Amino acid sequence: MLTVTLRNLERDGLVSRQVFPTTPPQVEYALTEMGWSLAEPMRVLTQWASSNHDRIKAARGAYDAERDA
Repeated sequence: MLTVTLRNLERDGLVSRQVFPTTPPQVEYALTEMGWSLAEPMRVLTQWASSNHDRIKAARGAYDAERDA
């Protein structure tokens, strides 16, 4: 699953992949310029999720309780 995710990120232009001719083969991934441009939006999203964690848990609990009734 990790390989599929990394290949998709490479395809999207968010990471670069470099293969080194060693035994066993070594592969190195790095963020591209576009990948680095996601750092700030991800920081903001992570901060939002952290700030709203309790509210999200409460909403999930209410939703699940309603479904189980």
